[in-house]
Amino acid sequence: MPFVRIDTLRAGPERLAALGRAVHDALVETIDIPPDDRFQVLVDHDGASSTLRYDDYLGVHRDDGIVYVAITLRSGRPPARKQALYGRIAELAHAYAGTEPRNVFVVLTENGPADWSLGEGRAQYLDLPRT
Repeated sequence: MPFVRIDTLRAGPERLAALGRAVHDALVETIDIPPDDRFQVLVDHDGASSTLRYDDYLGVHRDDGIVYVAITLRSGRPPARKQALYGRIAELAHAYAGTEPRNVFVVLTENGPADWSLGEGRAQYLDLPRT
């Protein structure tokens, strides 16, 4: 159950939707998220009333094609699977939306079962059997 937020700068609706598909497909392929488990907030900033800021931190040159991807998910994936996720998001963002991999910035935030309510005012994951 990941919750995804994608922020872009003047991407337009088609590119933004393509980026949403890229991130979702990467989650399904690399960390076994069910295909119908899609919860995303897609935001395109206009550069005037809202914008994105970035620099060339760690030698990665970014430009206005920057895409910020914030993913909140339950903890437990090993670093190798996370690395595979980052790589696949960058690949698919390039394939689907033409976004240069250097402009794909991803951050994961992990939490536990009690940190999710999927509706009805309940923490549904607490009711699931532990595996």
